[in-house]
Amino acid sequence: MQEVRLTQMVKTSGCAAKLSPSQLHEVLDSLPVMKSPDLVEGYEGSDDAFVYSLDDTTGKVMLQTVDFFPPMVDDPYVFGQVAAANALSDIFAMGGQPKVALNLVCFPSCLELSVLRQILLGGQSKVAEAGAVIAGGHTISDPTPKYGLCVTGFAEVGNVWSNAGAREGDVLVLTKPLGVGVINTAVKAGVASSQAAAKAIESMTTLNGYARDRAAAFSVHAATDITGFSLLGHAQEMAKASGLTFVLEGHSIPLFAEALEYSGMGMNPGGLYNNREYLQPLVDMQGELDQAHQDLLFDPQTSGGLLLSFSEADALAYSNQTGFPIIGYVTRQGEKAIQVR
Repeated sequence: MQEVRLTQMVKTSGCAAKLSPSQLHEVLDSLPVMKSPDLVEGYEGSDDAFVYSLDDTTGKVMLQTVDFFPPMVDDPYVFGQVAAANALSDIFAMGGQPKVALNLVCFPSCLELSVLRQILLGGQSKVAEAGAVIAGGHTISDPTPKYGLCVTGFAEVGNVWSNAGAREGDVLVLTKPLGVGVINTAVKAGVASSQAAAKAIESMTTLNGYARDRAAAFSVHAATDITGFSLLGHAQEMAKASGLTFVLEGHSIPLFAEALEYSGMGMNPGGLYNNREYLQPLVDMQGELDQAHQDLLFDPQTSGGLLLSFSEADALAYSNQTGFPIIGYVTRQGEKAIQVR
């Protein structure tokens, strides 16, 4: 297989390539909402997947999502793994089980087909690990490589984790550290250490299904996964959907130490600034977090962790069992959706 640096073929990478939230909402908010009696939940609430009713005899609902992006790593196989883990995450964030997926591929004609094969094998490895299958897909020729999945999963009726179910008094747990967007930017610039790059890859390729499995033993009131719109962006969506305010303890939020260093050097992806511009009016940034620490709260994550809202007792038990940190709590609706202390 030819030596290739996939990240040198793209301007933006991973979930940092998302359209800015302000531009996205400008368009989506102008569209008429399509209704169906079987569509339990669409995109209006910014949840991670749509929920569709099936025959009453199944006792299940269908979940579906789609996600794809340009590479954030050079290794084609690892790129496939990260993209698949990221797409599967939306089903896990809804408390569901992925079952079938379709490949979405944009591939440059200048690359050898062995590169494409490795991307698809990487995706296949994570889909198999998740207990699902790939049944087909769609491929087009494009100068910028991109890969992802359309994923269908299922959940039990009445046991879907919405982003709208947080309750006053709940406690919030985050299952992965922040900072992979900054680390990936530093890797592309050639300033990141091999250890930092390895930490980011390990985080991005870890399926959120494992965190979901452990959380399923408790009563999850609300959940989402942290991807391109950052911790503050996705937490804001969850707080808004729940009609409450989330109070985040800045120094309790897990961060990659290397990401703090690289952010201080200016290795911030463009998506971070898009997130900040959109979210600043919605966030009450209290306390004395330094600039790099604040920046990581806006950092676009690729295949980030789950943000879970439990009762205090369940949050403490889950945190003690898994080691995932408690990062805040839920209170009555205030002037802004998010407070950072």
